[in-house]
Amino acid sequence: MKHTLSKLFESQRLGRAEAQNLMYGIANGSINESQIAAVLTAYIMRSISLEELQGFRDALLELSVKVDINDGQTIDLCGTGGDGKNTFNISTVSAFVVAGARVPVAKHGNYGATSVSGSSNVMEYFGYRFSTNVSKLKKEIDNTNVCFLHAPLFHPALKAVGPIRRQLGIKTFFNMLGPLVNPSRPKYQVSGVYNIEVGRIYSYLLCDYLNDYRIIHSLDGYDEISLTNSTKIFSKTGEDCLTPESLGFRKVMPEKIVGGKTVEESATIFLSVLSNNADKSIIDVVIANSAMAISCYKGLPFAESTLLARESLESGKALECFKKLISMQ
Repeated sequence: MKHTLSKLFESQRLGRAEAQNLMYGIANGSINESQIAAVLTAYIMRSISLEELQGFRDALLELSVKVDINDGQTIDLCGTGGDGKNTFNISTVSAFVVAGARVPVAKHGNYGATSVSGSSNVMEYFGYRFSTNVSKLKKEIDNTNVCFLHAPLFHPALKAVGPIRRQLGIKTFFNMLGPLVNPSRPKYQVSGVYNIEVGRIYSYLLCDYLNDYRIIHSLDGYDEISLTNSTKIFSKTGEDCLTPESLGFRKVMPEKIVGGKTVEESATIFLSVLSNNADKSIIDVVIANSAMAISCYKGLPFAESTLLARESLESGKALECFKKLISMQ
């Protein structure tokens, strides 16, 4: 371990196998908390390489609790987080809008590490019971088109570093790993990233094992389609940069999409959106992100997908998916 730490602090790159072995050590407890913190710090000081990210991902997926849901014919909506924007739970709300449009969602999530409330915080607040039970997850997705996979239950390494990440309070390379290691291996994915460099690395990785994907980054720093600025989008067909207007929406002011200061406040915002009672700016941001996922999964034009997303929310189908999921706990 001393040799590995020395390499990292000398800004040397690890090979794919070295990175894989490092993650094994974090997962099995042979690397102590101080050493884990040192590793995280080293990667805060420099960017991660493609080989290192591949090695970390290889280890996490190999060690993960395996779960087969719909033979992978699902979509995941998630982001790296770590953008420092403290938005409301956009991808979590969008998951239900997408589910209401009859697209199966296997959402991978976690507690907030750099924000007040991650997707797991909100879902737990409403009474969702996290589980690795495949029968439970399949029943949920069969009946509501959505289920939630709480990352620490499926990834022992993520559980080990959770407290350290929260104590650091800033983004680490584990933010990058989260969207890459959904244990149900969905074949479709919409992932928000906190910078364009990460977006290009994601695009290189995801094109090899997904049917389709969208990687999104708002140019003012959000790991969502924030509608506060143009959005960089990576897909199998290349890169694009779209303004809010070209997506069919008006520009949104940043203060309109700020999240709650507590989990309770975040849950209130979450429910107001699903009930279609939130500010129009908030609704539009959710519709835009949901439409991107629907377009990705169904192969439809974005404009048509926007109509499906809006119908899901305005008809109450999205809210019904949520209520039914919670009633099954």
